Amino acid sequence: MEQLLNRICVAKFDELPENLGRRVHVGEGNLEIAIFKLANGNIKAIENRCPHKGGVLSEGIVSGELVFCPMHDWKISTCDGKAQGPDIGCVKTYKVEVEDNDVYLLIEK
Repeated sequence: MEQLLNRICVAKFDELPENLGRRVHVGEGNLEIAIFKLANGNIKAIENRCPHKGGVLSEGIVSGELVFCPMHDWKISTCDGKAQGPDIGCVKTYKVEVEDNDVYLLIEK
């Protein structure tokens, strides 16, 4: 069965700062996502709440493909959403497409 996705434009690629997060509200504001432009130019999108205590990940420090939660320094992978050991937990990740200069989130319908 094919998964149906909404393709939502959320940013301009050249306006995203490198290694800093941006908070994006999708839909009617119910879904909050953190978007990151990594040093290698890849765009990653993850749930904007740390699995530990709900820290706002878009405000965290980015190093490589990891974001450090600003509350308790948990390291979360922007690729698979998993907390790095010894911590455990996971946040949802979202597919991203870049076309021309537009950054799109692919969200399940």
